[in-house]
Amino acid sequence: MPAPAPLHPLHLTLANGLRVTLRHAPRLKRCAAVLRVAAGSHDVPVAWPGLAHFLEHLLFLGTRRFPTNEGLMAYVQRHGGLVNASTRERTTEFFFELPVATFSGGLERLADMLTHPRLALEDQLREREVLHAEFIAWSQDTQAQQQVALLQGLAADHPLRGFHAGNRDSLPVEREAFQQALRDFHMHFYQSGQMTLSLAGPQSLQALENLAQQFSEHLTSGPLHPQSAPMALMQGQARSYQHIADNHLHHVITGDAPREALDFLCTWLNASAPGGLLAELKARQLASALQASVLYHFAGQAVLDIDFTLSTQDEAVTQVEALLHDWLSFFAHSDWTSLREEFARLAARQQQIQGALALARHDCQDLSEQDVVALKTLLVSLRLPPSEQRWQLPPNNPFLRSPARDERAGLIRGQTSAHRGLRTFAQDRSRGRREMSALTFSPALADDSDEAALYLQWRAAPSGLETTVQSLRENARQAGVELSFESLGNDSLVRMIGLQEPMPAVLDALVQSLNQPQEVQFAKPATIAIRALLKALPACCGTIDPQPAARGTARWQGLGVGFSAAHEAAIKTAAARLPGQSAKLNQPLPSLSGQRVWHEVKTDSNEAALLLFCPTPSPALADEAAWRLLGHLLQAPFYQRLRVELQIGYAVFSGIRQINGQTGLLFGVQSPSVSLEGITDHLQHFLKQLPALIECSDDLGNQTLAQQFSAQTLPTAQAAEWLWHAHLAGHPSDYLAHLQSRIQTCTPQALQTAAEQLNDAAGGWRCVANGPRVSVDWQAGD
Repeated sequence: MPAPAPLHPLHLTLANGLRVTLRHAPRLKRCAAVLRVAAGSHDVPVAWPGLAHFLEHLLFLGTRRFPTNEGLMAYVQRHGGLVNASTRERTTEFFFELPVATFSGGLERLADMLTHPRLALEDQLREREVLHAEFIAWSQDTQAQQQVALLQGLAADHPLRGFHAGNRDSLPVEREAFQQALRDFHMHFYQSGQMTLSLAGPQSLQALENLAQQFSEHLTSGPLHPQSAPMALMQGQARSYQHIADNHLHHVITGDAPREALDFLCTWLNASAPGGLLAELKARQLASALQASVLYHFAGQAVLDIDFTLSTQDEAVTQVEALLHDWLSFFAHSDWTSLREEFARLAARQQQIQGALALARHDCQDLSEQDVVALKTLLVSLRLPPSEQRWQLPPNNPFLRSPARDERAGLIRGQTSAHRGLRTFAQDRSRGRREMSALTFSPALADDSDEAALYLQWRAAPSGLETTVQSLRENARQAGVELSFESLGNDSLVRMIGLQEPMPAVLDALVQSLNQPQEVQFAKPATIAIRALLKALPACCGTIDPQPAARGTARWQGLGVGFSAAHEAAIKTAAARLPGQSAKLNQPLPSLSGQRVWHEVKTDSNEAALLLFCPTPSPALADEAAWRLLGHLLQAPFYQRLRVELQIGYAVFSGIRQINGQTGLLFGVQSPSVSLEGITDHLQHFLKQLPALIECSDDLGNQTLAQQFSAQTLPTAQAAEWLWHAHLAGHPSDYLAHLQSRIQTCTPQALQTAAEQLNDAAGGWRCVANGPRVSVDWQAGD
């Protein structure tokens, strides 16, 4: 199969200096915008560390035209989109994704908040406490502190060695000098010449250009201010150093090479194929993993980190370093022609599958001859000795190439489409062997798209399932398929979402690997408390199957969404060889009915973190519709009350979550200052205010929420996830249409009933927290 044609973006510079990148992709169902300001944490005055990050936060606090409850964050969340921002070393990004019909409203709000921020002192005082809470979490986060330690090998005066997160001490908002610096930073950098806007969507390039032009008219006009060049990355002629921490060896290389060239190098360094560096390290039992990544890139300066997970630290470091140098020497003197072709194929495939937001954030160019020369120069500058090992360049990714199909699906050799209704006895017998009643294919989504999704759930999963998924994950991702594994208590779930063409080959590779499982343990990285609780939540909500599988006997079921007839047939053929018995798995939903159950989960952080999952009182669509509308209505007020007004934590969220087919409202809070008891008190107090919130709402949001369930406008991944849980709950394939209708007609009285059920724990409350239960009102969970 030839490499898919890449999307060629249109680059413009508007009259006021705003640089614009436009990507038209008809396959998209949503639009995305990324606004990049050429100013980051390294551009602030040295007296005020964290000022750039602080300003990013302040911009989301609403404007005179769009107060907080009508600002960008509330608007995007209300319409089921995605929104966030990020302050990097030399850039600050604001990005969101929305349905086409609401996209212009998002751009309007983004322009207004960038141009007219609310900088009232009381707002700054509150937001400073949020940054201070984030700073405390950052200072306790293992990975963050490892990153700080890793950069200690750089020159002491380089800004990468400095503190830029911001906290209560570095942000003296009460001082006029700080206020002046804040205003000056905003005026100097937050204007048209300092900005780049990237838009991606299904609209025509002309329509996208019109949106960009309208956006630019609301910005403050100004010129591009060149950012100051940083100090040298390392002193003297040094270009690399080692950093050893725990069981990790970091080999850090600094130099001057284009980002595309470094991405090219990282791709082949990270390859796990036989004959490569990682395969050799594993064979010698020196290291179990390798991850090369670009930590920093600006103004001709680059920092490349090659992270080895060591199997032993006795003599491994010296041997690993020697093998790395040998491989780099081999690579530097190799012919890259085939690798460049494969790299172009990989880049084109990613653009073929990326969603609107990923496309809008995509700022890499094709690998040029100049990039290749620059990379060769960088490798030569390392002064490596000639290679002595017999290395091999990575082979082509097999999932990027479709096997030839000589016959059409559903026909045996010698038949034509005119014979489609005729079958032989042998064909019928073969078909009978492959029939799997537990593997169903939903017609809810049209099969004329390139994308599809496959879910496979095991009970008593075969040995090595997680290891096998991990080993295939990178090749699958490169081919356009997101392959993932999730543990669900007694069950295990494998997802494949993305391009349907490679999926049969990925499934076939999964089948083959499961027949020869390798017991490889993957390191479990430390994570912040609230994320650890989210990972533990499905197991806490697990149930016991009344008909458990016999010891050593795996059973599985599956669902396919969006597959064409040909790919459906190929998936069935591959799935017929999956280990275990194909069988409909019972999914008994736990009935808590008024009970409040508390699950204690240990986490690496001492900060109080809590999840409250409140299932609907029944699986009926009427209940689900009312609770979804209730979740839609309370999302912004919940965030406003606990995060903005009370400031009890920096991780504050709410929304509908589906777990093993069970729908419920999920609330999450992590706080550095409030106890678990205090968090539960705040949650219960908020929930008691819901009847009044419903009563005073002029618009409950029925139509806004209902529009998010249209199969024609839903991204495949999101639609597939909803359909999978509907399948587990026993709903028919037209679930989305019925749910949409129920939401549209949901009455205020039905919403009041849902609020009462929620407060009464009619479907039960399940709390997952990193501490013991706060009172006897909660019963201890398993």
